[in-house]
Amino acid sequence: MQPLAISRYSVVNCLGAGSQAVTGAIRERRSGLAPCDFETVALETWIGRVAGLEQVRIRSDLAVYDCRNNRLAQLGLETDGFAGAVAAARERYGAARIGVFVGTSTSGILETELAYRRRDPTSGALPPDFRYAETHNTFSLADFVRRYLSLEGPACVVSSACSSTAKVFGNAARMIAAGICDAAVVGGVDSLCLTTLYGFHSLELTARGPCRPFDAERDGISIGEGAGFALLERKPAAVGAAAVLLGIGESSDAYHMSTPHPEGLGAKLAMTRALESAGLGLSEVDYVNLHGTGTRTNDAAEDRAVADLFYAVTPCSSTKGATGHLLGAAGITEAIICILAIGHDIMPGSANTRVVDPALGCNYLVANREGRVRRALSNSFGFGGSNCSLVLGAAA
Repeated sequence: MQPLAISRYSVVNCLGAGSQAVTGAIRERRSGLAPCDFETVALETWIGRVAGLEQVRIRSDLAVYDCRNNRLAQLGLETDGFAGAVAAARERYGAARIGVFVGTSTSGILETELAYRRRDPTSGALPPDFRYAETHNTFSLADFVRRYLSLEGPACVVSSACSSTAKVFGNAARMIAAGICDAAVVGGVDSLCLTTLYGFHSLELTARGPCRPFDAERDGISIGEGAGFALLERKPAAVGAAAVLLGIGESSDAYHMSTPHPEGLGAKLAMTRALESAGLGLSEVDYVNLHGTGTRTNDAAEDRAVADLFYAVTPCSSTKGATGHLLGAAGITEAIICILAIGHDIMPGSANTRVVDPALGCNYLVANREGRVRRALSNSFGFGGSNCSLVLGAAA
């Protein structure tokens, strides 16, 4: 594929708002996970909650979009100077030439959960002030983002579970290659809600304490929330880019609704296609950010795929012990963590992981490692075998 410049990005999660806060937490190997205190949830698990989100107020002209998910989106758009960078791009290209391709898993479903508590006791009708289209509906995120940024190009939302905000890079790259867009806002948001917390608990996938990816005693995921955005432009047009999108690989193994192929076949195919798309060999990748959820089967399957490709050489780790599993926002968050690794020459260690499972074969980092990172690969694998790998590189 033709490389695309990532000229600006923003990130918000339980580690803090902005790339500086997230970089500092990575350097300190600090986790943002804490015992679950969300809403009325009564579960023995830990979560990655964004501090102060309840006090965020949606811009007054977009008040009908007010919900936890869009508040988190707004916080992300205003972080790291992202909205200003998009405004400058809008002046260069025109509002109709910038697309919006974002992902989410549950969108603003919390707003519906809260509305159900206020149903009419006689008719069961939802309250009249509940606005499904602007809050819960999956497209509400893209609609909110494009209105917030005053953009008029094509817009869509990908909801493929945990690969959602990795796959949007593919949507944007194809639109730019086709000449439909000159630039694109990519990324997305997922926010805490009762559906995911109780849903993953019912599947026996939530960890009792903070999640411990690739640990010998790992017992599940810690659900978090977060937002991340990136501005993609054709490489020659972007001056002072933060990084470059070099390759994208997608696959769908459809092995099982909630369990990956035990040999990691879909994961391996996504990584192989990403490297082919980038025109790179295995030895040219300096670091792999793993999907690494902290469940027994997911970590084992991904390890099999990574070990088969990279043997036990290329350093890799999961950063979900720090952020939690951000579900639909995991792909963009971990792509940005790869950009931070490239910019700061640091390969993140795995927060909360104590002893790496000896049955696993990849070169897994528990402690941070300083070293030149020119190219990084980021893995995002969703339910139903919806897999996506991204290759990111230094801008110069």
